[in-house]
Amino acid sequence: MNTGAFMPQTFDEIPLTPPDTPLLDRIAYPRDLRQLPEDQLEQVVDELRLWLLYSVGRSGGHFGGGLGVVELTVVLHYLFNTPADRIVWDVGHQTYPHKILTGRREALFQVRQKDGISGFPERRESEYDTFGVGHSSTSVSAALGMALANERQGNNRRVVSVIGDGAMTAGMAFEALNHAAHTRANMLVILNDNTMSIGHNVGGLANYFARIWASKTYIALREGGKKVLKTMPAAWDFLRRTEESMKNMVSPDMLFEAIGFNYIGPIDGHNVDELMDTLKNLSELEGPQLLHIYTTKGKGYEPAEADPVGFHALNKIEPKAKVEPAKPAPKKTPKYQEVFGQWLCDLAEKDERVIGITPAMCEGSGMVEFARRFPQRFHDVAICEQHAMTLSAGLACEGQKPVLGIYSTFLQRAYDQLVHDVALQNLDVTLGIDRAGLVGGDGATHNGAFDLAYMRTLPNMIIAAPSDENDCRQLLYTAWKHAGPAAVRYPRGTGPGVDMDDAMYELPVGQARVLSEAPGARVAILAFGALVPAAQEAAQALNATLVDMRWVKPLDEDRIRAMAEQHELLVTVEDHQRQGGAGSAVNEFLQQDGLMVPVLNLGLPDHFVYHGDREALLAAEGLDAEGIAASIRARLTKLDEAQPGTARRPHQAG
Repeated sequence: MNTGAFMPQTFDEIPLTPPDTPLLDRIAYPRDLRQLPEDQLEQVVDELRLWLLYSVGRSGGHFGGGLGVVELTVVLHYLFNTPADRIVWDVGHQTYPHKILTGRREALFQVRQKDGISGFPERRESEYDTFGVGHSSTSVSAALGMALANERQGNNRRVVSVIGDGAMTAGMAFEALNHAAHTRANMLVILNDNTMSIGHNVGGLANYFARIWASKTYIALREGGKKVLKTMPAAWDFLRRTEESMKNMVSPDMLFEAIGFNYIGPIDGHNVDELMDTLKNLSELEGPQLLHIYTTKGKGYEPAEADPVGFHALNKIEPKAKVEPAKPAPKKTPKYQEVFGQWLCDLAEKDERVIGITPAMCEGSGMVEFARRFPQRFHDVAICEQHAMTLSAGLACEGQKPVLGIYSTFLQRAYDQLVHDVALQNLDVTLGIDRAGLVGGDGATHNGAFDLAYMRTLPNMIIAAPSDENDCRQLLYTAWKHAGPAAVRYPRGTGPGVDMDDAMYELPVGQARVLSEAPGARVAILAFGALVPAAQEAAQALNATLVDMRWVKPLDEDRIRAMAEQHELLVTVEDHQRQGGAGSAVNEFLQQDGLMVPVLNLGLPDHFVYHGDREALLAAEGLDAEGIAASIRARLTKLDEAQPGTARRPHQAG
């Protein structure tokens, strides 16, 4: 039965105290859910949706995707013997209901916080998280691997891939579907179509035929008919054409059938009875099956249904404070993505060759205004990073000046295209690399910790790392003016609040700038990008020289050489993995130039950094001002202990 439980319909109605959830209170794990009679599942759905609203309101986190799959999550854990049966979730934003039902209900209050649970499925967190997710479109490949392993091991585990929220737009998903059809593996793919991916054909006739095609009676008739009619070619051909014609009338397309899946759907993903009946039948079939369901992102909460992009995630809801007298609004510091978006619009006004490209990150990369003002020069290619890179290359071949806005973590997917299609051909493509360094709540799957290591090895490539908003604007312009592949990497969030020049001007490629120079300083800090402000505080505390390097490739070799000759210790600071990063580039130059000077490389460690507040994570890794200063003091102490009584090297003052 449906309890008709009250569902909040405004932001103010989201409960700040635990809601009444008598059935959900009895469910610690899916085995408890499976003890309930089937007619109580609707009430579980209502209570689970209400608890999700309450818990995300308290903690913040991904929101709309989870609301849209509450019914599906309940039915899957009810029908399948999880965790023995494998459910592989794609796009981890959908999995908060799954976490609630799998022993992490209270832990959800610390989701995405340091030492709390992840906002995505994570194998180290729970045996119910069968595959780690952060980047989209991996579930079919992973589920196929599990299904093939089951076959080799002779077990009868069932394997389900749940793919949706745009993940079906990526080529990797179709590569996996094609291989799954070839292997004829026993697996079920559920396409959760919430209008963020491919379209759906909704209606009573479609639902009616979907139920028929999934029914045991229809399957038996079809398979039995095949055996008889295949001995009568003319009759078999007529029957096959008739079935395909009927499906074409009521299905979105015949793509999945053409690949080799038995396609069922679309059905209503919010109808528990329909989901139960269809999945019961499909779970008993052999070979690759695909169930297409349609759902509403943000289901049950009207603001989220109306604005699925805006309510993709929700900030923590704080109790209303007492009304205080109005104060002048503080100066708004733009986020780096907004700096990029404004620069792109300003550039497009001046040059018709500017083309803006994004792989499904229009909002996150700050390109909404560009898309509105220059729709003919904007391409959102969906979750297809490889295509985005080679599309940019093709545009550059014909004299256009493409700018690809892409997250560092997603650029990893397009590395071969960056090597083969852009750098090798020395094509004029500019990369605005967002979310470089640590990103905070999204954690290890989204940290931009590796881009320098794999980009700086590429011939023809130049790479800039701005330290503030205006530097970002001007380095983007410099990179765009450069005739060849160029990248500018910048962090998530806001910078130090530097005013930006309206004008755009080129900065010298490969030239650093000295921010502070202390007479007689023992230490020179060579800082790259977003950690320059923290390094500046450390330099002041230590009376050290500070150089904002600006460029990772090419390095300012003359400046490094001068710093090595004038100081006892060089320190590199970066928000990137130490191995292979900017500090490694400095080490390589010093060695090749024969400069023998102690070097301390500070950067991200040789382990994955998980979720939490970005500033707190940087502090934990010794990359805040205090940590940088402490590391330098410790190294100076070691140098002094290694050479007691040795006179310090004379220094030049400049």
